[in-house]
Amino acid sequence: MAAEDSQMTSAVNGPAAAEAEASLRADARENRQKILAAARHLFATKGIDVPMSAIAREAEVGMATLYRRFPTRQDLLIEVFAEQFAQCAAIVEAALADPDAWRGLCTAVEGLAAMQAEDHGFSAAFVGRLPQASMVAEKLRQGVAGFQQLIHRAKNSGRLRRDFTFDDLALVLMANSGVVQNAPNSTAAASKRLVGYLLDAFRTDGTPRRPLPPPVPTDLTRVAFPSTPR
Repeated sequence: MAAEDSQMTSAVNGPAAAEAEASLRADARENRQKILAAARHLFATKGIDVPMSAIAREAEVGMATLYRRFPTRQDLLIEVFAEQFAQCAAIVEAALADPDAWRGLCTAVEGLAAMQAEDHGFSAAFVGRLPQASMVAEKLRQGVAGFQQLIHRAKNSGRLRRDFTFDDLALVLMANSGVVQNAPNSTAAASKRLVGYLLDAFRTDGTPRRPLPPPVPTDLTRVAFPSTPR
């Protein structure tokens, strides 16, 4: 009789237990997505040093839930920027497939700068703020190798000045970062204009000039004297 009672209890509780477990899994997935969405938004608008507590508040979850899903900031950064690294890899691959070496390099630089303008945290991740986890390190190595190949091809084509180095790409991102910070209302347009000027400076004398993107209205006083009362 006891065995029969046990079987009856299992038969009754089995579906309920399975349903409860499925509900918990659904809640966990929902919390995970909320955390990732909040982190993407805050990393993009505030940078990757935003406090973990701010991410938890944005996601409307507790700190325990946040750390249960992502034990460290590094874990969260890797997950958030996985999509951006894949996009960056696709940009480089497409540029390398372009038979026009100069156009390929320009396209890749413009694409990387556009990603930076869209997401404030990406450039910090790209230049090495992410941990040296194997997946991230490999993606970074692939991106660096791809850009170095693009630079080599463009130089061999005679259209990129010979004194350009890979380090100059970091200067492009540093300059573009200033645009991102100081032109909040016209970031994308201002970034395109800046990159257009920089690419023009990188070309050799015999390389035809590319049309500059349209000018962007800016507040010179705000940029030059940020502490001046308005």
